[in-house]
Amino acid sequence: MRTYFVTGIGTEVGKTITSAILVEAMHADYWKPIQAGDLNETDTEKVKRLISNIETIFHPEAFRLNTAASPHIAALIDNVTINIDNIILPNTKSSLIIEGAGGVMVPLNEKGDLMIDLIKKLNAEVILVSKNYLGSINHTLLTVEALKNKQIKIKGIIFNGKPKPSSEQFILKHTGLKCLGNIEEEKLFTKQMIARYAKTIKI
Repeated sequence: MRTYFVTGIGTEVGKTITSAILVEAMHADYWKPIQAGDLNETDTEKVKRLISNIETIFHPEAFRLNTAASPHIAALIDNVTINIDNIILPNTKSSLIIEGAGGVMVPLNEKGDLMIDLIKKLNAEVILVSKNYLGSINHTLLTVEALKNKQIKIKGIIFNGKPKPSSEQFILKHTGLKCLGNIEEEKLFTKQMIARYAKTIKI
């Protein structure tokens, strides 16, 4: 069984679409430990609608928070405490795709635990989503550095958005990481499109 944690260089960089593609490529299970906001349209529901295989099991979130905000703030508003010791990997014999919330330095509680601490605790290998925008090189390198400092294994990078070969090549050369795939800008992602991208992922 392979367990991968999908995290990004920031918020709204394409983690959910990337997770759907990986789930479809691997026929893996899916788990979003912390959902903050959009409880009527969760990331779990989005991935469920986008995949075609019938093998995937969708595991329930450990925390469902009402406010679309940093998890520590959303939890405070809901009067709950996120204790990472209580977030346990689902019991499955399949490979598992775990989707994070925000970037690796997002705070989870008032004690000071960050998303990167949850990744370390779950002992999952990271797949990093890097969206191509002005400043993405800096954000990608900082994220990789933070993960390496925690001795967290990184499987590779998936680039999202309009291709920028010079930026992508610099990131890959500087980090020594592999490119697992590229996701283009699309007006709308459909099941058919997710299945097409799934065939291009080098996982």
